[in-house]
Amino acid sequence: MALRLSRVLRRARLFPEGRDAAEAVTGGPLIAVIGNCQAKGVAEAVRILVPGARVRLIPMSTLGKRRQGLDTFAATLGDCDHVFSQPFPTGFFSEGGSEALRERLPRMRLFPSIVFTAFHPDAVYVGDLASVAQVKLVPSPLGTYHSAITLFGFLRGLPPERIVGLFREEVFSRLGYLDAWDLAAADLIASSRAIGFDLSDDLLRWSRSGLFMHNINHPRLNVLGDIAARLLREAGLAPRPIAVETYAPDALLDDPIWPVYPPVAMLYGVPGSTVFKRRQRRGAPPETLGLEAFVTESLAIYRGQPRETLTCHRVEHWATSLEIRRLFEAA
Repeated sequence: MALRLSRVLRRARLFPEGRDAAEAVTGGPLIAVIGNCQAKGVAEAVRILVPGARVRLIPMSTLGKRRQGLDTFAATLGDCDHVFSQPFPTGFFSEGGSEALRERLPRMRLFPSIVFTAFHPDAVYVGDLASVAQVKLVPSPLGTYHSAITLFGFLRGLPPERIVGLFREEVFSRLGYLDAWDLAAADLIASSRAIGFDLSDDLLRWSRSGLFMHNINHPRLNVLGDIAARLLREAGLAPRPIAVETYAPDALLDDPIWPVYPPVAMLYGVPGSTVFKRRQRRGAPPETLGLEAFVTESLAIYRGQPRETLTCHRVEHWATSLEIRRLFEAA
């Protein structure tokens, strides 16, 4: 009896969502989901696909807080029936990253972080990408997502109206924006195969459904639902054969949305625009920016930043290309 009570109390600490005591003892499987902003959608999908499942979402940003070690963290997951985690680096725990955690929890299953740039080839990060906590990334009108064209135009000293004029098919073609699919697909498939979760067939299915990304690393809910269902099947569970997006809101719609530029959209047969959306509070109306407003606000941010912080591998490569420099100078 004492052992049983001890297990219940440990589960109550692990899943403090206010579930009643009876469900804590007799409910469905205990499942922890660890990851970045995509993990919330996976966790919600698990709740829908497995009725009665008790799901604990553990944001990657909370790992290692309060000087918690990896062994202590692994112990808090000891009562879980299943642990689903995206890969995470060693920066959160001194003892190691997700592979070290899996050594302590052999039943843990990894699932990939979805990054797919073909629909939004102009979106980049600016700043120190080595920072695990992203505290050294330069802000933008859309959180930390920047336009490579806008940044390079600023660094070349172009005024706003000339930068806006660069957003056209000829420029996109010469920058490789209209040939981005194969590389984006190869990168996603390679990263998924590296952790034993090959997305080749999934990517083919998603691409047939049209636009499946809100921006370069925010997939639509149908993608996260598919990943959740596959995790459950591979864990020996039987998920409901339903489309999760039919039953749950897409939480990533509240975050920044990068438009698919019209020439790119025409290429892939999806809706296109140059209207950007900021991150919004749940329930608040969306706040959008047209291209001119987005460029103007971006330039204002860049003027307030030390120039040495405006680092981006893409634009650094462009700076070495005489052809691309001439393309911008002729704008």
